[in-house]
Amino acid sequence: MRKVLSTLLAIILVCMVAAPMGYAAEKQANLAENASSAIVIERDTGEVLFEKNSHDQLPPASMTKIMTMLLIMEAIDEGSLSYDDKIRTSENAASMGGSQVFLEPGEEMTVTDMLKAIAVASGNDASVAMAEHLGGTEEEFVSMMNEKAKELGLENTNFMNSNGLPAENHYTTAYDLAMISKELLKYEDITKFTGIYEDYLRQDSENKFWLVNTNKLVKFYPGVDGLKTGFTREAMYCLTATAQKNDMRVISVIMGAPTPKERNAQITEMLDYSFSQFKTHKLYERDHVLAEVKVSKGDKNQIPVQTSESVSILTKKGESIDDVTERMEIDQQLHAPLAKGDPVGTLYIERAGEVLSETPLVAGDDVMDASWWKLFKNVLSKFSGK
Repeated sequence: MRKVLSTLLAIILVCMVAAPMGYAAEKQANLAENASSAIVIERDTGEVLFEKNSHDQLPPASMTKIMTMLLIMEAIDEGSLSYDDKIRTSENAASMGGSQVFLEPGEEMTVTDMLKAIAVASGNDASVAMAEHLGGTEEEFVSMMNEKAKELGLENTNFMNSNGLPAENHYTTAYDLAMISKELLKYEDITKFTGIYEDYLRQDSENKFWLVNTNKLVKFYPGVDGLKTGFTREAMYCLTATAQKNDMRVISVIMGAPTPKERNAQITEMLDYSFSQFKTHKLYERDHVLAEVKVSKGDKNQIPVQTSESVSILTKKGESIDDVTERMEIDQQLHAPLAKGDPVGTLYIERAGEVLSETPLVAGDDVMDASWWKLFKNVLSKFSGK
């Protein structure tokens, strides 16, 4: 059962809007001709702006690391990991081939430096070191990756490792990668790493290591600040890119391009198309407090309810303006214990009775079980009318 909060019923937003999935029904733009698969989505709404074979299962190569980075950022957000934590490199992690930052067995780096190694240099060794730290073993971390994919509702993804090195039964799709990237970009700090073009590891040592981003668009396309390239002979040249202009962030994925030049050119065309044809109207940022709601049997009587991610409306440029309403529904009879970030309801953006988007609402604070004394005082207050 849900209880509709009347205080946020029928708030009129003067915004332009198009029916969901309306863009997919239009004639496709002539894009990504030299790629096996491609997609462009708007980040906040998840609206598909262009797609080609976007549900085909293909090897993702190092774009696998987008999921690895997502689990790292979640752990930081939850407080179980910090940027200053030292991560020790195992013999197994140091043995990884392909792209690497040449970690030595027993070498320690901070999470900050490990993230730089993964995001900028696509370090396979750093990815495994982080996976082993968070999961105990890489195998356990891979289980976490696949569990997260299921949690996101992704049906065409299966990971076998944390770094994307070739492995049987290791696959995903352009659509699934876009959805994983959408989730990762909730954590705004990530672009502080993926948006780096060049930096150094071991800055104050004799083994100073120069990092140069494998995603050249970070330097050459204004607004690009991520996310991850990929290449194996099987996967060919791949890239998941994100760019932001004028409050609009898009995510573009290319899989199976024949050359890095062609990969970058096709991503550039998709980004140009998106920014020239569409517009995002920002309603709320992530963690925006929408209301205070009552909680029973807790050490607090009420908690803030806030957005779990950015909330926007996407339109085509030049469309007419229609009235849009928002409606918030909160789970009935919230009671302790609640942890900050626990889902407590949903924000609906609607037009003419049609739901345009649904955004999970979460608890903005922790609520512990009330002590017997607080419960006793609550009972007394009811009798006294206070």
